Amino acid sequence: MKIGVIMGGISSEREVSLNTGMEILNNLDKTKYSVVPVVIDDKKDLMEKTEGVDFAFIALHGHFGEDGTVQGVLETLNIPYTGCGILSSAICMDKDMTKRILRMNGINTADWIMVRNADEIDYDAIEKLGYPVVVKPNSGGSSVATTIVSSREKIKESVIEALKYDREVMIEQYIKGDEITCPILDGKMLPVLAIKPKSSFFDYTSKYTDGGADEFVVELEETLHKKVENMAVKCYELLKCSVYSRVDMIVKDGEPYVLEVNTLPGMTKNSLFPKSAKAAGISFARLLDLIIEYSLRERG
Repeated sequence: MKIGVIMGGISSEREVSLNTGMEILNNLDKTKYSVVPVVIDDKKDLMEKTEGVDFAFIALHGHFGEDGTVQGVLETLNIPYTGCGILSSAICMDKDMTKRILRMNGINTADWIMVRNADEIDYDAIEKLGYPVVVKPNSGGSSVATTIVSSREKIKESVIEALKYDREVMIEQYIKGDEITCPILDGKMLPVLAIKPKSSFFDYTSKYTDGGADEFVVELEETLHKKVENMAVKCYELLKCSVYSRVDMIVKDGEPYVLEVNTLPGMTKNSLFPKSAKAAGISFARLLDLIIEYSLRERG
């Protein structure tokens, strides 16, 4: 089977994607698969560069990668691909839509408001959320242009910065607590990881710099573990995810709050999903095999 590892792309997370793609490329079992890099520099590249590929391992992040667009093109080309389908990819990329669905179904998530331009900022609504707040692009990833804002005076500049990366900006209640992440593989939760960033929060630098954060498997108290597991799996199911995804949470006073759901978790040497899989006794090469196996089953 000829596998094309699709990487690069046109989003602000291009460099992360290239790192992810190379890690996948180097760790796929060459005795099982014929593996080729498919580096995307432009949208039209996808159709041109996947010719002759039997299966696509998507290593893209951000727009035209995680948002269902690439998945739709691959389905049109009749090329099976890894991970979630079009609908769940699109929904989970949109943080506002994700939170609406979770809130409607009783899943804890922080309060938030949406802004489309800097002139429509509702400062009274932000006051009700309470400072500090988190300002971030609605459909961004890797914490690009994400800031914690402690005062009214800094809101506008943070919104303007976030609008450079997206058409909508989320202003979200800041919940101070312990950050955890819950990888889901084939509908089952792998070991939970705790994240202790060296900076004020798990920003871009913390995520992709060696030593930027301490990330380790954590044994939660039994009641909390069950609560987290039930919530993570319910998110996976409600958002119609498939094959694998990662649910990020904050735990405050024994209550977990969902931050977001990632349908294409990073696969670099610093990435959380492989660390969790390793703790479950699954090597990186075996994890890639399982993702391919479950994806082929999902795509029929």
